[in-house]
Amino acid sequence: MDQSIVTKIERFIGEQLDCVDVKLSDIHKLSGGAIQENWAMVLRAGEQPPKDIVLRCDAPSGLSTSHSREEEYALLEAAFDAGVTVPEPLFLGQLPVFGRSFFIMGRANGVAVGHKVVKDLSLGGDRELLVAEIGRQMAKIHSITPDLDLGSASGSQSLDFLSFPKVSAVQASIEEFRQFLDNHHTAFPALEWGIRWLELNEPEPLPLCLVHRDFRTGNYMVDESGLTAVLDWEFCTWADPREDLGWFCAGCWRFGRGDLEAGGIGSKQALLDGYNSASGLALQKADLDYWEVFAHIRWAVIAIIQGERHVSGAEPSLELALTAHIVPELEWEILRMTGLRMIGLQATGASL
Repeated sequence: MDQSIVTKIERFIGEQLDCVDVKLSDIHKLSGGAIQENWAMVLRAGEQPPKDIVLRCDAPSGLSTSHSREEEYALLEAAFDAGVTVPEPLFLGQLPVFGRSFFIMGRANGVAVGHKVVKDLSLGGDRELLVAEIGRQMAKIHSITPDLDLGSASGSQSLDFLSFPKVSAVQASIEEFRQFLDNHHTAFPALEWGIRWLELNEPEPLPLCLVHRDFRTGNYMVDESGLTAVLDWEFCTWADPREDLGWFCAGCWRFGRGDLEAGGIGSKQALLDGYNSASGLALQKADLDYWEVFAHIRWAVIAIIQGERHVSGAEPSLELALTAHIVPELEWEILRMTGLRMIGLQATGASL
């Protein structure tokens, strides 16, 4: 990070703390962050002890469906107030400070890289207990509902920027998927098939709540003992809570451990036990089948969009280019999942 930018951020933090002696050191960019950039640094302010912090700012280009940093900060505050294990929100920055929207939060210790979390069994403690705790964390997120007066809490911001679906949350997503594919230059028949399957098999909706929409292995941190932080809140919306559970369990987020249905780290039953104990619901494994299909379709659409960011020249990136290459694998999985369910429907006399 350029020193002139560091100086501007130091001045901004000093104004927030009413402190003239603010210094930032040990500054380095964290890995990941195809949509946003994360910079680790150590904050020293006056006589206060050093504090590990993270500055999160816009990447050069991003997704239109991603929240702004101001909105993500409000979501982080809401989650923090609800008792979710998240980095502490500290300061919301303004665009003029160094030309990008940003916010500053505390830095959690641990590892988030998905394949490392899955393979390194020294991380996360007892894996079934970890999965159950993740279920409880999801329930805390889902306790945030549209009727909560979040703006009345001290220091917190409202979530008025989150829109309500005019139809069911699933139907709204189906319309978005279909509109994107209709306007895309390449046809994806398997995705069209999957979208139609979602349309014909939509379950009865649960009440709307805050849904993270990217709670998966790779977007939470663990140390040797267990969970230390839930990360990346830029896709949150009001939706059906089962969407988060299905996303976490989807085969595309198991990092090679297809036998461990909950994020490649544990059992689906442990996830549901933790979730049900904290939410008061009584969800079963079968309740998540639909949402795993939904997750694969949604991730396929996002992967196509990510690839376009590279191909268009807007943001040349090997990571973005490789993301687009997973689409055929996702299509195959969608066909497999919906095909098996078709056989089951036909055996019972039902039809599509």
